[in-house]
Amino acid sequence: MEFTVWYLVVGALLVTMALTGSVLRRLPLTTALLYLAIGFALGPNGVGLLDLRPLIRPGILERLTEVAVIISLFSAGLKLRHPWRDPYWFLPIRLAFISMAVTVGLIAAVGVMGLGLPLGAAVLLGAILAPTDPVLASDVSVAHAGDQDRLRFSLTGEAGLNDGTAFPFVMLGLGLLGLHDLGSFGWRWLAVDLFWAVSAGLGVGALLGGIVGRLVIYLRRERKEALGLDDFLALGLVALAYGVALLIHAYGFLAVFAAGLAFRRAERQASGESAPTAVRTLAGEAEPEELATHRETAPAYMAQAVLDFNEQLERIGTVLVMILVGGMLSPRFLPVEALWFVPVLFLVVRPIAATVGLLGASVSPLQRGLISWFGIRGIGGIFYLMYALAHGLSGPNAQRLAALTLTVVAVSVVVHGVSVTPLMERYERVARARQVRAKIAPTARSE
Repeated sequence: MEFTVWYLVVGALLVTMALTGSVLRRLPLTTALLYLAIGFALGPNGVGLLDLRPLIRPGILERLTEVAVIISLFSAGLKLRHPWRDPYWFLPIRLAFISMAVTVGLIAAVGVMGLGLPLGAAVLLGAILAPTDPVLASDVSVAHAGDQDRLRFSLTGEAGLNDGTAFPFVMLGLGLLGLHDLGSFGWRWLAVDLFWAVSAGLGVGALLGGIVGRLVIYLRRERKEALGLDDFLALGLVALAYGVALLIHAYGFLAVFAAGLAFRRAERQASGESAPTAVRTLAGEAEPEELATHRETAPAYMAQAVLDFNEQLERIGTVLVMILVGGMLSPRFLPVEALWFVPVLFLVVRPIAATVGLLGASVSPLQRGLISWFGIRGIGGIFYLMYALAHGLSGPNAQRLAALTLTVVAVSVVVHGVSVTPLMERYERVARARQVRAKIAPTARSE
């Protein structure tokens, strides 16, 4: 009977979201907020259909969040069409590495001095909460591969990279707690967990994404083969990049993101700057097979088909994970220290870290303020929490870190979800006004 009820609940939810999707986009909230509320209603504090105990069985939640994150990272990589040497990458790289490290350090300091946590647990808390989320940040990420907005590109690139760059700090925190081998004087952490795992993850993802992308383009252009089954192509490349990275003890998150970037880079090199726009223009005028094999449109059609399928998977994963997170929330486990810790994280730690990462960058005050505010926490943090629990974190430290992480994610979904629509609308108005002034100025000078 319970499975029958779940069929009814899930079916009604998905149909309702499909019918009301356009209405929800006009409201000052995100679908993730609604999924979270539904999960809470289904949990122990509601009708009791969902009873999750992350401290007892974290393995299942670790795998579910892991899949959701790698799918979203691949999508993020596919959307970022600028080459690595483009100045657009200056901001996301600094935010993902410099701001990430500053965030971990500041949270660790707050954890030791304000929360009374041991150093290892404080560093682990910083690593869990430092990465921003590529799934829940969809409303502030690039809308498509041709999106040239610098704010959206920076937030998308940061979220894609820092879900992987947080991993060395997770291993450091576990090591300081005696749950991972750091080596004498930390040599193993530096050599393996930091330098090797990061560089090898990026390298293997870039290699596989580039090879697969070029191979498919060649087969479609020259042989009229490898047509259709773009969903298999997306799933295969994600699984291949992630699996190979794990096999060589590299970070799979970085590998999947780099695979998406390299796949898009192969498309860009083969088709040029305006190909995605051309494909969208011709989509209603030509047969899919013609677009998929035509020399001019084949690369962009391939990349767009893979991205479309991956985004569908991403939406399904978001529904599942956010409902599960909502089911884990309970007022009984709300830590008292969260009343001051969460505001400190969002209003002090994130702005300081973003400011350090943006030093010397030519961004407007509005862009700087939005980057400081939209440090959205979500599924990536839940994964790292479950990873730590599955790898030995237990006792009072586990309870406190779990309570704080779930609270931070829930508050982030609410406050960022409510604020994203009005803030981004204001940003778009300012951007349009600047474009108008830029067009008027040359005309005025010529007269």
